Amino acid sequence: MPSAIAPHVTTPLPIFDPISPAGSLVEQPLLTATRPFHVMTKPIGPICNLDCRYCFYLEKEKLYHHERKWKMSDDVLESYVRQYIAAQPVREVSFAFQGGEPTLLGVDYFRKVVELQRKHANGKRITNALQTNGTLLDDEWCEFLAKEKFLVGLSVDGPDKLHDVYRVDKQQKPTFDLVWRGLKLLKKHGVEFNTLTVVNRANSKEPLKVYKFLREFGSGFMQFIPLVERTYTGTELPLDLAPPVDPGEEADRSPVTDWSVESRPFGKFLTTIFDDWVRRDVGKIFVQTFDVALGNWAGAPPSLCVFAPTCGHALAVEHNGDVYSCDHYVYPKYKLGNFTETPLATLVELPFQKKFGQDKLDALPRYCRECEVRFACHGECPKHRFIRTPDGDPGLNYLCAGYKQFFTHVDPYMKAMAEFLRRKQAPATIMTLLREGWKPDVPTARR
Repeated sequence: MPSAIAPHVTTPLPIFDPISPAGSLVEQPLLTATRPFHVMTKPIGPICNLDCRYCFYLEKEKLYHHERKWKMSDDVLESYVRQYIAAQPVREVSFAFQGGEPTLLGVDYFRKVVELQRKHANGKRITNALQTNGTLLDDEWCEFLAKEKFLVGLSVDGPDKLHDVYRVDKQQKPTFDLVWRGLKLLKKHGVEFNTLTVVNRANSKEPLKVYKFLREFGSGFMQFIPLVERTYTGTELPLDLAPPVDPGEEADRSPVTDWSVESRPFGKFLTTIFDDWVRRDVGKIFVQTFDVALGNWAGAPPSLCVFAPTCGHALAVEHNGDVYSCDHYVYPKYKLGNFTETPLATLVELPFQKKFGQDKLDALPRYCRECEVRFACHGECPKHRFIRTPDGDPGLNYLCAGYKQFFTHVDPYMKAMAEFLRRKQAPATIMTLLREGWKPDVPTARR
């Protein structure tokens, strides 16, 4: 079997490695990591019933070109559940399942997941989250999700005309009506859910249409994820989308795809929604980007990896047990190993993974280090750092201009809400101030 550190030496890395023989996995020794970590679990790998035109994960199937069965086997699943629970040095363990489309595995598969979690919980509290496109949900699924208290993330990009621009099925037909049906079933059964909206070239032009629709859609918690992908011009990998640029290295000439959101329109998208939210929805609608920003202004540790100074605590596990540095770094170079061969807790703490997380800070260009909104942004996700700074240094985030626009715009509001928190008052107090005619000072973005 290959060494766990084999991906980080100069020898060629095989795209697919067989796992250990079934039957020996559950007997592996249990280890505990020195710090909590999160894993995005891909129990069906990149397989999906949809064919979203912008999806970065569908083509990961090409990295497993020998694969025939796209399902985490029973032995591998039990080993994963057992190791993941034991590896966490905390009393509450959160599982997150994504894909592809995990509901393709069927509800009985997740009944098995829950049974295994109970078997190996060892006194710890277990929570579950499931990210889905919602098109396969039915009464049986929703009864199970409600009973087992799964938090469901529902992918929806806005009203039908915006959602269906890119989110289509294998026949290239629109999917909004199926998602809408899934949403009604979630509500019918009282399943806790939030919405995940991919901000792309199309819907970024209609921020209020997206926000007001989601608000009426019933989403009390919204995530807006910027879509940034580049067309791959290399030949080393059998992929169409370019891998991330290594820290400090010059990006190649791979062009940004025509469905990727542009930087300033993304900033305008966020600021436009924020201006509506801050006047009527604070404390009622929770927008992840706004909540994390308020935490940063209030001096709390960043609660989202993309806005933290370092990363490396959020990994990805593929269906066969392969472990990668991050969900957005599922490439051979960033494969840490396979937990059926090397304990998960060991892989999480490999020097390569620690360096991966530290590089986010160490490779930050001077332009970012001197930026007045650095405390709120920290260069965002390293995956997006492929353009040059105005000084000509590599490593600037493609979305820099948009984020700078947004964080500068919200600065006076965030200062006010952070002050309310310090006074033990609700941030929603700002809505009363605005109704009474309070006008924010000229934004400075300095705390």
